[in-house]
Amino acid sequence: MPELSNAKILIMSTHGFEQSELETPLNKLREYGATVHVATPDGQAIRGWDDKDWGDSVEADLKISDVIVDDYIALVLPGGQMNPDILRTDETAVSKVRAFVTGDKIVAAICHAPWLLIEAGVVEGREMTSYPSIRTDLKNAGANVVDKAVAISNGIITSRDPGDLDAFVDKIVEEVREGEHQRDAA
Repeated sequence: MPELSNAKILIMSTHGFEQSELETPLNKLREYGATVHVATPDGQAIRGWDDKDWGDSVEADLKISDVIVDDYIALVLPGGQMNPDILRTDETAVSKVRAFVTGDKIVAAICHAPWLLIEAGVVEGREMTSYPSIRTDLKNAGANVVDKAVAISNGIITSRDPGDLDAFVDKIVEEVREGEHQRDAA
């Protein structure tokens, strides 16, 4: 596997994340050599949702409020319905998402996680995809909504669901290799 040994990537999540949408990027990006941290609201372990019931827990490395955006090249936002719905009401989480985008960092959101991008006010004019049930939310926020495995808009990556995880992680790796993305605010 190609090396990403100098890349430092953050995954931001809380309870109710879609199990595979956090664990697959976490494990694959680490296999590529990236340093990957998990940030949660309280810096404690979080429990996933796996199909129709609670899944496994994932340990946290730090609190979201302690995240220093400049320490990272990329932010990964796993979906699931509960996780991004909770985080989009957390102003600290939303402000960190906004800071990653305005700081020209790579941001990757899958499934329901684009709700955080909507809340951060950074979707207008960007090509994006998501889980079908929130595409109207993206459209109403000004995104150009498409239905494909991966949509990319100047370093902002979105995908639809766990079936897109291989393409999602591959695009994160590609974008990290390119480096930070100078972009205009949405």
